[in-house]
Amino acid sequence: MEQTVGGVTAAQGFMAAAAAAGIKYENRADMAMIYSSSPCVCAGTFTTNIVKAAPVKWDQKIVQDSKSVQAVIVNAGIANACTGEEGLSYCRKTAECVGEQLNLEPEAVLVASTGVIGKQLPIDRICAGAKMLGKKLNADIASGHEAAQAIMTTDTKEKEVAVRLTLGGHTVTIGGMCKGSGMIHPNMCTMLSFITTDAAISKELLQEALSMTVQDTYNMVSVDGDTSTNDTCLVLANGMAGNEEITERNEDYKAFCEALYAVNETLAKKMAGDGEGATALFEVKILHARDKAQAVALSKSVVSSSLTKAMIFGHDANWGRILCAMGYSGADFDPEQVDIWFESAAGKISIMENGVQVDYSEEEATRILSEPEVTAVADVKEGEASATAWGCDLTYDYVKINADYRS
Repeated sequence: MEQTVGGVTAAQGFMAAAAAAGIKYENRADMAMIYSSSPCVCAGTFTTNIVKAAPVKWDQKIVQDSKSVQAVIVNAGIANACTGEEGLSYCRKTAECVGEQLNLEPEAVLVASTGVIGKQLPIDRICAGAKMLGKKLNADIASGHEAAQAIMTTDTKEKEVAVRLTLGGHTVTIGGMCKGSGMIHPNMCTMLSFITTDAAISKELLQEALSMTVQDTYNMVSVDGDTSTNDTCLVLANGMAGNEEITERNEDYKAFCEALYAVNETLAKKMAGDGEGATALFEVKILHARDKAQAVALSKSVVSSSLTKAMIFGHDANWGRILCAMGYSGADFDPEQVDIWFESAAGKISIMENGVQVDYSEEEATRILSEPEVTAVADVKEGEASATAWGCDLTYDYVKINADYRS
């Protein structure tokens, strides 16, 4: 497996486009479309929030019931959440507008939205945008890049990645794009992710692969402790690479899962590092846990702690906040045998051994914590399990961004 250029248009048969429909933003693209020239099997994972946006409900049904899909349409600015039957009807209307452009049934079109909760979509603008997108579809890398930019809300940068691997002598590509900067917390961290691949794989195993990789990637991200109403991750596979269809858990399936994991991990870290107002990607690793559940609980608790996140922003090696967050995680452990250290491109420094602070240089710790990517490691010395969670620092700008988000 190797990384290659591009995003959702890197795999064979996929096209993308971006358009400015004036949904909320001015002077920028705010709608995107992904289209496959061949029918795709699809898989999806969605928010665990009881309050689910209309597009989530639409996509859940499409993923469950449709034998194939060929298009995804996304708008930024308005989430189409808490909009009742009218909002759900706009999902169908959007899919119908796309279908008219691409000669597809509405049930072959997935719909996603992100933005302000509670407002109804300007459906006339949405349909006008669909027409523009249908005419602009292109398979080049630039079109995929523009689509990744169009779905951003408070994101400061587009997020995309693509990898290639060989399955049965055929080159297979997996590409993806996502958006997410705030209202992100474990449990399908507002996060939208769209993955395309030309691999031939059964719908059942595609869903299994996605559900499995999501657990250790998107579900290990926390920006602010808020689980969105719109979280959606979709994978489309059109089989155009020509590999023998993966229908059993063989070596090809294992290789595909590893590549899909790499794509989702990269996108998850890009979201964490671009958290609203963030200046640093904050990574938390738990080592030698009793079991996976313990490791996950401990890492999530630390990466989600507001005090720990503020500590990273201040470049302050206040290890007590890390141990405290571990203590209220709900996972049992012995604090008197825990080691904690910090790592970054600037080096590594031990802070605590066997539950007691060691002699260390505050200046050196500050230098290590001043890098744009910082890792806190806690060794609980109870077993062989481990887990890694990703988040970001908590800054003044986070409050500023969210204080006037609807304005």
